Amino acid sequence: MHEDDKAKTSFIIKRGTYCYKVMPFGLKNAKATYQRLVNKIFKEQIGKTIEVYIDDMLVKAPERAYHIKNLAEAFSLLQKYNMKLNSRKFTFGVSFG
Repeated sequence: MHEDDKAKTSFIIKRGTYCYKVMPFGLKNAKATYQRLVNKIFKEQIGKTIEVYIDDMLVKAPERAYHIKNLAEAFSLLQKYNMKLNSRKFTFGVSFG
């Protein structure tokens, strides 16, 4: 767990205040929760300019001229919701086929 997040897990008992060093439960539903998040964030774009499946996002355009606009819109939404991209996983300039 990130050091800054430990305070968010604090709880008080008779012996004092404690906080978890690790999350006390398995994230068994994390993929479904994340999918709901990205569906909500990109609800206007899904099926039109973006396809999203869990942590895979595809920004698309029917013509090259529209692609930069669609990418800017996707990046704007990512920034608005403070989401980060994994630099080891993204690829730019992939053509159809």
